[in-house]
Amino acid sequence: MILAQSVFVLLLTAVLSTADSDEFQNGSLPSDNGFPETSEENCSYHDVLGYLKLTTDNSLFTMSRPVKHHRRTTPVHLQMALYAILDVREIDQTFISYVWIYMTWTNEHIQWKPEDFCGISNVTIPNNALWKPDLTIEEMIEKDKAPPSPLLQIFYNGTVFYKNDQVIISTCQMRVYKFPFDTQSCNITFRSILHSGEINLTVNENNSEITMWSREIMLTQYEWVFISMSVDKHLEDNLGCIQTSVIYTITMKRRSILYCANFLIPILFLLMLDLASFLIPKTGGEKLGFKVTVLLAVTVMQLLLNEILPSSTDTIPLVVLYCIGIFGLMLLSLMETILVMYLLEKDSESQDSEGDPAFYAEQNDKIIKLNSRNNFTG
Repeated sequence: MILAQSVFVLLLTAVLSTADSDEFQNGSLPSDNGFPETSEENCSYHDVLGYLKLTTDNSLFTMSRPVKHHRRTTPVHLQMALYAILDVREIDQTFISYVWIYMTWTNEHIQWKPEDFCGISNVTIPNNALWKPDLTIEEMIEKDKAPPSPLLQIFYNGTVFYKNDQVIISTCQMRVYKFPFDTQSCNITFRSILHSGEINLTVNENNSEITMWSREIMLTQYEWVFISMSVDKHLEDNLGCIQTSVIYTITMKRRSILYCANFLIPILFLLMLDLASFLIPKTGGEKLGFKVTVLLAVTVMQLLLNEILPSSTDTIPLVVLYCIGIFGLMLLSLMETILVMYLLEKDSESQDSEGDPAFYAEQNDKIIKLNSRNNFTG
């Protein structure tokens, strides 16, 4: 019985081995899910890269623009999405944003037929293996410390897709006339560093679409409310070279409720407190010292405002005029108090001198001496 079972197992193993060898010879292999997978000669990513001769050692793919004729332009499609508004520094006039940058261009040296490689239509490779457009951001004042995306994706028709996440620290002219109810617009301009007409930048000019896209993926907005993002394409003359530039304009509005609660309303309360000090009687306390203390409190609030607003603004913000006006009213109130106290003191001295006998005696002596001098000289 045991011998018969052993013979049956050997026969079953031989049959399965024969079937597997037949499948291998026919160009299929068993997969993990039970469905056969093709195993022809050109069915791996290495075969595609070997066909293209695309390796990191081949510097021909990175040294020059990937065209077969030098007069042919390279179209580069650019798309940017705003992922987060990290900070807006009014005193430095800088805008810090976190963006997603998508670039697509055509490389005429990396085309293949998917049917020759088992249907492989795209391959992911390191980003230093191919030429990339030399795009820069004009407003950027500090280099991004995060490393760029390490990979590129190439397609069978020569299309190259590159995605990069980047923290952009750019300069932005702040218009703080209506602070803290202001609306700011900051630009992010893309252009080529050296190429003039060789690179043709294209963008999706539907502003409503890119605004909705950014609003859907927006993570954080700090103290700002994202309103819209628009894109515009310009031709610029850069030292005799015509270059294409793409300008993304980000419009945002400040959340003003905290500034009202922590700054504008307390200053108004200080003014009301200063006006209420007129009701303090002369014998009710140190009225002058109270007014000086309130005036110093407004001065401290102005110093805090000076640390927020930029000093290079062309116009005086309304909030500064508001503080100066309240400071001026409190200063007039203080001077009025000083004048009233001076007049009261003079009136008190005159009343005391009229009821003092020594004062009259002194005045009579002065009159007698004056008359004697006049008689002597006469």
